[in-house]
Amino acid sequence: MQKEEAAPNDQEVNEAEALELVLFQVPECYVYLIPPRKSAASYRADEWDVNKWVWEGILKVISKGEECIIRLEDKNTSELYARAFLRKGEPHPVEPVIDSSRYFVLRVEENIDGRLRHAFIGIGFRERTEAYDFQAALHDHMKYLDKKKTAEEMEQKFQQTSLVDYSLKEGETLVLQLKNKSAEIVKSKVSENNSPEKKANQKEPLICIKPPPPPPGPLSPSTGQKSPTNFPPNLNLQGDSNHKASESTEDDSKESISSGNEITQDIPDDDFGDFQTAS
Repeated sequence: MQKEEAAPNDQEVNEAEALELVLFQVPECYVYLIPPRKSAASYRADEWDVNKWVWEGILKVISKGEECIIRLEDKNTSELYARAFLRKGEPHPVEPVIDSSRYFVLRVEENIDGRLRHAFIGIGFRERTEAYDFQAALHDHMKYLDKKKTAEEMEQKFQQTSLVDYSLKEGETLVLQLKNKSAEIVKSKVSENNSPEKKANQKEPLICIKPPPPPPGPLSPSTGQKSPTNFPPNLNLQGDSNHKASESTEDDSKESISSGNEITQDIPDDDFGDFQTAS
């Protein structure tokens, strides 16, 4: 009889589907044996002999699903030396020392004969930038777990709210109150025209005044005589109209006789002279 293959569990399927993502890798990492802690005080690197490390190799920070693995591997063979796990809800496996930024205490785990054992070792980096990147990689993984948990809570909340039935039941009706848009447009235009800003921007209308009439045309130029100084030039009285009319006719006749007698005399320069003689 052939043995039936056992169906894989959901946990095994999830572990197989989870991808490994390398968050950080450094080619030189040093491991130290540290003395046991005697009190609740933090670890100090000056209590170690930092110039005498017990192991040197590669350190990797790998993200696999919700689990973060810190692996210490051999440079040449990539053989596993030790590993630590960063899980949500469990104590952090990395503790920095208080007297240096390049050294840490790492809580490693190992399954021996079905029993999970752990130990504390010291690790150190050559450069401070490497130590900073190591801590940043662990911090990024914790942020990823927090965002994932928030997204799951939002999804559950959405599923609960989406189950509510908003459809109309039998006999239910909807009443819609629509406003008259034309009346609103007229009101808005009236309010805009009456607004103080628009009134301030409007200019006052200019008053058009009709220009005065042009002055009367000049009289015919006189050749030699000038008007008497004792005669008012623009005096126009209604009572003396006939008398002045007779005087004007006499003056005109005298001027014509005098002009005929003085043709041979030189004509004085005048703006209103004879255009034929000027040409």
